[in-house]
Amino acid sequence: MKQNSVNKRHSERGSAGAKMVAVLVVLFLIGHAGINFVPVAYQGASFKEEMHKAVIQGSALPTTGNPIGVTQEKIKRSAESNNIPPDVFIEVKQITGGLQARSVYSKKVNILPFGLYVYNYQFDHSASPVGFLMK
Repeated sequence: MKQNSVNKRHSERGSAGAKMVAVLVVLFLIGHAGINFVPVAYQGASFKEEMHKAVIQGSALPTTGNPIGVTQEKIKRSAESNNIPPDVFIEVKQITGGLQARSVYSKKVNILPFGLYVYNYQFDHSASPVGFLMK
């Protein structure tokens, strides 16, 4: 019986080290994906907020001026400050009760290291005044 229990322990050696390496690799991959994706998602969310703010401010401007041009310029400046690609499509148009802005762009995000998997982040958002501002 002693011989059998000794052989059993000998075959179990090194399993904790292999599991630790596997866990560290998985944690590294998750961390790498997070470090690369979170800033892009945050920039997109910030850009959405800036679009809404620009549309509300543009809707409050008198129609005798150029509210569409002013709003489009504010959104372009916001795109530059949020590291949005320069080929972003920005459209601002007049609707009943104010302005509506639409922006579309895509950005590549390295999810796995060494370019093994590249995610194409798609942004397509329309902003228009809501609630009492539409009346």
